Amino acid sequence: MEIKLSKTKIEKRMRSKMDPTLVETIITLKKTNPVVAKELARPKRRWPAVNLKEISMIEGDVIIAGKVLSAGELDAAKKIVAWGASDKALEKIKDAKAEFVFITDEMKKNPKLNGLKILN
Repeated sequence: MEIKLSKTKIEKRMRSKMDPTLVETIITLKKTNPVVAKELARPKRRWPAVNLKEISMIEGDVIIAGKVLSAGELDAAKKIVAWGASDKALEKIKDAKAEFVFITDEMKKNPKLNGLKILN
């Protein structure tokens, strides 16, 4: 069950965030991609933590509004966009010749985050 979250609620949740980069990212995404903004506005303990084996089951490039963990293997070269990743996950991504990009860096190239499947 997905809970609908208005832009006003996103703004209210954003007030409790202390990381200025995160706040700026949420403000920008609220206009261009509210689904990802909603995920980032949640408390960090509720952010998704996705394993590499789950990412490898998805076709194409993915975006995760949370952290990438290292359980499993990545079988194809793909682009993974996330807020963060564990050190082991970054090693495995590099070994699989895939590309890891932080959300903030991807927003500079692709402001609307088009062409990415959202995992949560």
